[in-house]
Amino acid sequence: MKVTKNNGKVVLFDEEKVVSSILKANRETSGEKISEKKAHVLADEIFTRLTDRVEIITTQDVRACTAEILREKGFPRTEEKYLTYKK
Repeated sequence: MKVTKNNGKVVLFDEEKVVSSILKANRETSGEKISEKKAHVLADEIFTRLTDRVEIITTQDVRACTAEILREKGFPRTEEKYLTYKK
C-alpha cells in the first residue's frame, strides 16, 4: 500500500513507523500498557482496515485510522497522546 505524505511524496506503508508511534504515545500515558506485540497486532489491523479502503492513502488517513483503532480497543489515553504527539 502506498501513502502520500504531507509533502506530496509517495512512499510504501511502513508498519514499523506505526508501531513506533503507538509505543511512544503509550509510554507517555498512565493506566494503559501496550506491549510491542500488541502494537504490532494493532498496526496489522490498521493496515488491513486501510487496504480495504483505497490503493493510495494519506498520512492523515493513517493517523485517523490509528486513533480510531486505539479508541476501539480500549486505549483512549494512548489515542489522545498519539494525536497530540503526531501534530
